[in-house]
Amino acid sequence: MKHLLSLAEVDQADFQMLIERAARYAQTPPPPRLAGRSIGIEFRKTSTRTRTSFAVASVRLGAHPMIYGPADLQTNTGESIEDTTRVLAGYLDALIIRTAASQTEMVRMAKIDRMPIINAMSAEEHPTQALSDFAMMRRELGPLETLNVVYMGEGNNTAVALALGASRIRGMSLQLHLPPGFGFSSQLLRAIDQLSSRYGGNVRVIEAPFEPRANTKPVHVLYTTRWQTTGTSKSDELWREKFAPYRVTTAMLESLSKQSTPVFMHDLPAVRGEECDSAVLEAPSSIAFEQSRQKLFTAMAIIDWCVES
Repeated sequence: MKHLLSLAEVDQADFQMLIERAARYAQTPPPPRLAGRSIGIEFRKTSTRTRTSFAVASVRLGAHPMIYGPADLQTNTGESIEDTTRVLAGYLDALIIRTAASQTEMVRMAKIDRMPIINAMSAEEHPTQALSDFAMMRRELGPLETLNVVYMGEGNNTAVALALGASRIRGMSLQLHLPPGFGFSSQLLRAIDQLSSRYGGNVRVIEAPFEPRANTKPVHVLYTTRWQTTGTSKSDELWREKFAPYRVTTAMLESLSKQSTPVFMHDLPAVRGEECDSAVLEAPSSIAFEQSRQKLFTAMAIIDWCVES
């Protein structure tokens, strides 16, 4: 049984294969070989890209998507998550879940081990987003092993997934510039260090804004995310002031272009003028909207992998 809960847990060969397959599917989509299969899609929080990409991916693969909203299942009336899993496994070939809460329930469902469970975002991590982002980098820039990626913003679930993934790509460099107090836990930092030591990625967390003028090597990717992750809020009333130096500006892009123009990536939705200038999102070097489209092909690759016999 193949589950996708965290990039820290995926077999290394499968991790590499998923990236390559997702990039390849963007050029040559697979045939609809999952006819007669049913894919459950339970989204407890809002979603434009991820829910649509998994639903369309299911259809293009020949499967039937069964979509559940936050109030649709009997877990809301007291049925245990284990009983619900056993019931759904009698109908479905895989279940894709998004929540703004902990992925604890997903872990419990995976332990039943009767159908693949796919984490389409939890409070801790957004693994399908990072797989899609690596596939997009692969398409746009070639081999991932030589890339230097700079991330600016909150240490949110997308940043976590990028860090866990980059630590598994030998030779890749990922700098995460995170505001103090909005970074990674010590436990997560240890996990990233362990993966980096094992697989050869170079991941650094820097609690200070990125300074292009102090940068000593070309940046290939400049990445940011929405400062308020879906379903979350911040207790610090002054958080916007603390985040302001982490905005991606046109001046920053212009400064970096003196070495080599990086592509700009954003997992969307964007708040223009907050985490990035609107002009950055519309710049010729921005691949944010094609990055969004890539999620369809990555969803196809993940579903294919999870349910293939």
